[in-house]
Amino acid sequence: MLRWLVLVALLIAWPAYAQTGKPDLILNGEITGADHQTYKPVTFDVPAGVARLSIAFDYTGRENRTVVDLGLLDPVRFRGWSGGNKKALFISTEAATASYLPGPLPAGQWTLLLGVPNARPGSRATYEAKVWFQRAPEPPPAALAKATTPGWYRGDLHMHTAHSDGGCVTGDAPRAPCPVYRTVLAALAAGLDFIAVTDHNTTSQAQALAELQPSFPNLLLMTGREVTTFQGHANVFGPTAFIDFRLGSSSVPTIRDLQRAVTAAGGIFSINHPAVPSGEQCMGCGWTAKDTDFDAVQAIEVANGGNEKALGGFEGVLSGVPFWENQLNQGRRITAIGGSDNHDAGVPHDQPSALGRPTTVIRAEGLSSEALLTGLRAGRVFVDLEGTRDRMLDLSASVDGVSAVMGGVLEARPGQTISFVATITGVDRAGLELIQDGLPIHPPVSATGQFEIQMGRRQTWVRINVRDAQGRLLLIGNPIYLSPAPQGS
Repeated sequence: MLRWLVLVALLIAWPAYAQTGKPDLILNGEITGADHQTYKPVTFDVPAGVARLSIAFDYTGRENRTVVDLGLLDPVRFRGWSGGNKKALFISTEAATASYLPGPLPAGQWTLLLGVPNARPGSRATYEAKVWFQRAPEPPPAALAKATTPGWYRGDLHMHTAHSDGGCVTGDAPRAPCPVYRTVLAALAAGLDFIAVTDHNTTSQAQALAELQPSFPNLLLMTGREVTTFQGHANVFGPTAFIDFRLGSSSVPTIRDLQRAVTAAGGIFSINHPAVPSGEQCMGCGWTAKDTDFDAVQAIEVANGGNEKALGGFEGVLSGVPFWENQLNQGRRITAIGGSDNHDAGVPHDQPSALGRPTTVIRAEGLSSEALLTGLRAGRVFVDLEGTRDRMLDLSASVDGVSAVMGGVLEARPGQTISFVATITGVDRAGLELIQDGLPIHPPVSATGQFEIQMGRRQTWVRINVRDAQGRLLLIGNPIYLSPAPQGS
């Protein structure tokens, strides 16, 4: 009875992760009593250049106890068998549904293998298999139930597992490579909505995340990677296909070559812990890559959990804020984010470098990789340094009936007064700190968080922080960018 309940739960839940849109192929057929305890091959052709294959399968006749199991073979090898426990599956070069093997998808004749453990004499049932071919770079992981619910989503964008140098104590073993599920459980305990697992120069963790995702319907598991070079580290969010990290070699001569590869793959390029010194203690950890194209940088990690552990706080010589603000002062619009850089899923949440400390909070149109990365690019983001579940920070500005929010751009004529509203919850608003072009400003602020500044003759930006009564930094906000309106407007 328990096995049946588990199977029913899987069959109900799994379609939420299936491919959507018009299928490339629809395979239909019939199961009869003559198929009882036989294997029925259903062949179809896969064209060249496919990076991801998705299949949704269903059949009739359950009322007559017809049972159909499912497996898959490519032209060369066996790719997996899920029996009767899945109605949808995918296989890609980097990951696959549990029961199936990832890897290259060779062109040619594939076989959907139908096993029929039971079909009563004289019975007739039909089956349908919908098949999708994804030729472009792999799409982000499937969205969760909150995919179309706009809101603020809390997550951690930097962590490591056994797929690189993450270690923890599990069971009776001493500290050992830490399995991915421990990281996922730690994220769940921290109350996060999403995580990006960013192991060094690899996306092999994608397979484990694909297996775990159906069991965590309220936690989005995103695959990233920390491109680790001798001249700096950068997270890449979005694609899972290989990106050559050998900066300085003949294959990747310059940082711009690497950045172009990330852009071509549709990824977000985010510089990690840029102010950390590079040397024997942390080889290549600080950002020293010459001729970096900062116009191709979408995010900078301004707060890193490992730096908090080293300094006893997030400010000081290791802070990424000055590095980030220097780029803002050069006219660029780069989003500030945070990451725990967690290497041990067992670290308690109230300790530095625990998973979710700090938390990056993104305003997005839903809980999907696509929506979150769109929100990140837009800059509607703040960093909660202690990784709480309830602190919120937002900033809006308006002039002449036109408004903007964090990450947005507002035009105003020189001399015009711009009205701002700082929205803060979960922390004393008395700790509000106003920053313009990297320097503190002190206009009068009302009890409701309203203040005003005058527009000058050049581009500028304004953002907010929040500190506690002891002056410790708690929240870091992204800017609103102010631009002089064209003459005559």
